[in-house]
Amino acid sequence: MPERFHTLLPARAALCVAGEDRRTFLQGLVSSDATKVDATHARHAAFLSAQGRFLHEFFMLAVGEAIHLDAEAARLDDLARRLKLYKLRAKVTLAPSAGLVVAAFWGENAAAAFGLPDEAGAAKELAGGAVYADPRLPALGVRALLPEAGVAALAAEHGFAAATPEAYDRLRLSLGVPDGSRDLPVDGALLLENGFDELGGVDWKKGCYVGQEVTARMKYRALVRKRLMPVRIDGPAPPAGTRVMLGDAEAGEMRSAAGDLGLALLRIESVEKAAADGTALVAGEAKLVPHKPGWANF
Repeated sequence: MPERFHTLLPARAALCVAGEDRRTFLQGLVSSDATKVDATHARHAAFLSAQGRFLHEFFMLAVGEAIHLDAEAARLDDLARRLKLYKLRAKVTLAPSAGLVVAAFWGENAAAAFGLPDEAGAAKELAGGAVYADPRLPALGVRALLPEAGVAALAAEHGFAAATPEAYDRLRLSLGVPDGSRDLPVDGALLLENGFDELGGVDWKKGCYVGQEVTARMKYRALVRKRLMPVRIDGPAPPAGTRVMLGDAEAGEMRSAAGDLGLALLRIESVEKAAADGTALVAGEAKLVPHKPGWANF
């Protein structure tokens, strides 16, 4: 029996963007190509300030005649409020995706279990909602937006055992993947320091969007000096925001953590120096051992 797991993700919820202008409305605002979102394709994206700073991240998926944004539940009202500032005369409506919950399915051949092709973001409508291969990394499995009552039955039908949100969180930490504002300070973080390029959250061929100029400048002028990296924690997990030190010099800052796994935004130069000198990075009472994820390009 393949090892496969599933869990609801209560920290996530969805915003329904409906109306005939839904794609063009989103296209001018977000970092991925909204025109490519349809019944068979989902996308990961970010919504930025005019200064190119992180405001929200979400997945765009189509169900019926609407695009749903799988986003942070606690900040869903803020996302809707900020998007409405740009609505003007666009024929769109924004409202919570009623009756639908976000779930994750991962493990051996997770996408194939749902009949999804081997393609980032491959999607299909199913059981009153939709399932889609995580657009970021195959190892993250499948995400879903479904009626809550049908999740357990669908999981059992496709061979997924019940797990916890904490188990999924450790998976994404081990892979070095950020989780919204837990890892990206609102109105402060920059996409390219946090892997959005390699993780499919930026489309360089689409037209303009809010914050594009700063993001493009960072890429084409090679201005990225810090990167979010997974770290192994030796000691008590430091709270998010704890400074990471290399001797007397500041090397970065902790982000989210769970037990002995965490993420930290680190100066690339400091990580290289620590490796060369055999010196430990320290955050609070813990030592950190960073490593570069296999998907990262820096």
